[in-house]
Amino acid sequence: MSGRLLRLACTAAVAAGIVLAPLPAAAVPEPPTPGGRSVSELLTDLQRLYQEAEEATETYNATAEKLKEQRAQVRRLDGRLARARLSLHDSRGAAGRLARQQYQNSTDISPYVRLLLARDPQHALDQGHVIGQLARERAEAVGRLTGSEKKADGLARAARKALDRQLTLAVRQKKDRDDVRKKLDDVEKLLASLTEEQLGAVAELERTDVEAAQEDLVTSGALGSGEDSGEPTRAADRAVRYAVQQLGKPYEWGAEGPEAYDCSGLTSQAWEHAGRPIPRTSQEQWARLPRVPLRELRPGDLVVYFPKATHVAMYLGGGQVVQAPRTGEKVKVSPLASHPVLGAVRPDGAQDRDAR
Repeated sequence: MSGRLLRLACTAAVAAGIVLAPLPAAAVPEPPTPGGRSVSELLTDLQRLYQEAEEATETYNATAEKLKEQRAQVRRLDGRLARARLSLHDSRGAAGRLARQQYQNSTDISPYVRLLLARDPQHALDQGHVIGQLARERAEAVGRLTGSEKKADGLARAARKALDRQLTLAVRQKKDRDDVRKKLDDVEKLLASLTEEQLGAVAELERTDVEAAQEDLVTSGALGSGEDSGEPTRAADRAVRYAVQQLGKPYEWGAEGPEAYDCSGLTSQAWEHAGRPIPRTSQEQWARLPRVPLRELRPGDLVVYFPKATHVAMYLGGGQVVQAPRTGEKVKVSPLASHPVLGAVRPDGAQDRDAR
């Protein structure tokens, strides 16, 4: 199954105009660079800026998710408050009616004297029973009224706090958005300062670095024997197929498809379409999903990158992943070692193995 999935990915990548295998490196003189920095230093700066931009993007995504949840909570509280106020209105009406009935039936003569003077003692007893029942109903109505008032007051306070929290998150989201834009501006400024020759040299160095990192990963035995660890579940198979279908679509920070994706937008949507919702951000995917050793990877698992878990890709098999890389690039198939690997998680790790 994993081999078939990888062949499917390769076919789709070729159709999308994406080259999977790196071209042989050509020895060329290193072009002059701004400020006298070497190509290696430029690549380091560029990768740092990209990583900072992606970290800011995932922070923005996390705030956006919290804001979405907070808005839902405000809507729920508003609905409960509306129902509580309606119940309070009904309780007040019932209490008022009972109060008027008691006033109309009230007398200064005690029930004992009224019983002694009655021509029909049994009728007096029956009437007293009715009056007592009305009194109990009134007490219950007053109790319901008091409870409704307390509930409405509590919900009103909770709704105000929830709304304040929503406004705070909205302000934070704007700040996070501005942070992302600033980081991307820094990337664009650095790229704009380079000539085509310099850009080519940086890209070539990055390619050879990735190739070397992939070779080191494979020869180290971290990926096991080179064979994928078992067949993917049906859900994982669906997630991989969805991700592969997105090849060639542009990266866009904060995007969850269907026209564009960021890294965690792609992985979360792939598993959403597979019927297994997972957290939106790469940090939450790393924190909340079951961990799996690299030597046990199988298609559909998520590979998480960088010390702060700021990038994520989906494993295809054969040491390859599908990912939404960064601004200016498209969803593509890449070597697993495209970035420094933090670890891997399995979204359906807690599911029954019989689901395969």
